[in-house]
Amino acid sequence: MDSRPIGMFDSGVGGLSILREVRERLPGEDVIFFADQGHVPYGPRPLEEVRAFSVEIVRFLAAQGAKAIVVACNTASAAALHHLRRTYPGIPFVGMEPAVKPAAETTRTGAVGVLATPATFQGELFASVVERFASGVRVVQQTLPGLVEQIEAGELDSAHTRTIIERALRLLLEQRVDTLVLACTHYPLVIDLIAEIAGPSVRVIDPSPAIARQTVRVLDDRQLRSGRPAGGALALVSSRAPEALRTLAARLIGAAGPAFSAVWDQGRLRLIG
Repeated sequence: MDSRPIGMFDSGVGGLSILREVRERLPGEDVIFFADQGHVPYGPRPLEEVRAFSVEIVRFLAAQGAKAIVVACNTASAAALHHLRRTYPGIPFVGMEPAVKPAAETTRTGAVGVLATPATFQGELFASVVERFASGVRVVQQTLPGLVEQIEAGELDSAHTRTIIERALRLLLEQRVDTLVLACTHYPLVIDLIAEIAGPSVRVIDPSPAIARQTVRVLDDRQLRSGRPAGGALALVSSRAPEALRTLAARLIGAAGPAFSAVWDQGRLRLIG
């Protein structure tokens, strides 16, 4: 039994979609969730910059005692997951991999849409997933500029949020896409709106349950479970707006926990208070 917390991070509140599923399956585990809201969004940033952020965030979480780390961000996974595993060989990682495989296996039209950030599409991880699992299937890439910022602001069903999604999905539906892969952890927070706009003939794949199942497997394989059946604590940390993070965590996924601030200082993170 290992009572140390699970570390989890994202560029912002998107990783709350993963946090919700992990806590549902592992209710006895303590979790430290870090949102790098001082740098959100990651999507338009160079991969090298996101990689540097990720390396320092993992160092920070390890210093807080994290026994395993969930990279609850598709962009950070694309930019840094392999590098993180090499840099921190003693820490088990769970990363995000676009759910192209189940989409390719179930599409009826042979056309699959992937909704992600530009950086995710640029990473080697995405290219590898498509090469391994999408043979004979047309994979159509689509970004949603501005959607992450809308979700960060809590605007989940505003007219502008709806317009962003409608514009993106119109392009995909014109190409006979019948399956949508949500390859950004922010997007499951508006999955109902995406499904409504896409229509009943389009399947929308939320990666969150699969990531939570993998987290369970990683802890079990390494005998890292806390042993508690319930009562795991949650600590929320933000690099810009801890109280806003706490409010959105309660509103979006019903999660409650104290909120702390960490500041970037010459490339290093420092906990405040």
